Amino acid sequence: MPIPAVNLKPCLEATEQEWRARLAAMFGRMQFILGAEVAALEQELASAFQTKCVVTVGNGTAALEIALRDAGVTRPAQEVWTTALTAPFTGVGIAAAGCRVRFADVDPETLLLDPVDLGNRAGKRTAAIVPVHLYGQPAPLAPFRALARSLGAVLVQDACQAHGATHMGKPLAAYGPYVCYSFYPTKNLGCLGDGGAISTNSAATGKRLLSRRDGGRRGGQIAYLPGINSRLDEMQACYLRAFLPKLGEWNAMRRRVASLYEDGLRDCPGVRLLRTSEESVRHLFVIRAARRGRLRDWLSSKGIGTGIHYPAPLHLMPAFGEAGLRRGDLPHAERAVRDILSLPVYPYLSDASVAEVIGRVREFYRR
Repeated sequence: MPIPAVNLKPCLEATEQEWRARLAAMFGRMQFILGAEVAALEQELASAFQTKCVVTVGNGTAALEIALRDAGVTRPAQEVWTTALTAPFTGVGIAAAGCRVRFADVDPETLLLDPVDLGNRAGKRTAAIVPVHLYGQPAPLAPFRALARSLGAVLVQDACQAHGATHMGKPLAAYGPYVCYSFYPTKNLGCLGDGGAISTNSAATGKRLLSRRDGGRRGGQIAYLPGINSRLDEMQACYLRAFLPKLGEWNAMRRRVASLYEDGLRDCPGVRLLRTSEESVRHLFVIRAARRGRLRDWLSSKGIGTGIHYPAPLHLMPAFGEAGLRRGDLPHAERAVRDILSLPVYPYLSDASVAEVIGRVREFYRR
């Protein structure tokens, strides 16, 4: 039986009764933007993420943009530092706020933004630091928080792959004023379209974010703050409210799959595992694979889907050429994109399927 890289169907089936009931109630009310479902979801997310306030928005990219705008990081003279190994949308969100995107290298063992490398690069123009909790693994927030304070910069976390994650036993919001999420369908907590959110422990900040996501309005037709138009719709809130109570269980399933992979591939020639912590929510399971292209073709021929997250570092993409970096400037990120490979990991993936993937990987390297 084929093993896809991602399979959303079991999660939909497990929650069907709940999301269908919420959709029916929504259609009964006939309010599709900023209604009861969104308001309830924001309260439930705040409880689940152990934070005072969550404001939903249209997508994770907008979450980063709105957070930076709220922090006053909107001018070309201001620099925002992030990792080169992430989805392009991290850089897109930063650029959309009006500031300049800058990139630092990654730790070769975790592939997370390296605070030491960043500290050697960031300077007086640094207005914000955006660590990415890549693949569901929390970045080392304490050194980033300390660095941000020393530079007079704001810490904005990209947690678009880290729903439900904690760091050093604390919720992510304990480390900074803005934590940004995406609800893209393949995320640990995803809807069936685009969606996003920003969490904060400041009620005043939350109140501003509510206005900024709605064009600067406060429930009427007057714009009081500079804002954008980025609102989560009621239909997606229906799905998210149905999925949220399962997040802990689904994350546990992902951790089990990842543990099986690690046990089965730890001594496999040609495979290098990433260093992770127990607090990772395992959004993706990524290995560094020798002869990656051939391995991927081999797995595909056996009906096993894979992915590459990500095939190019942001500093070498034409869209971010303004950062002024060239090939060789961020060696660890540049090496990583040549051999990283994402194996199937999602809730309800069976032990037998995981064993099949492990067996096929090992078979390839024995050939």
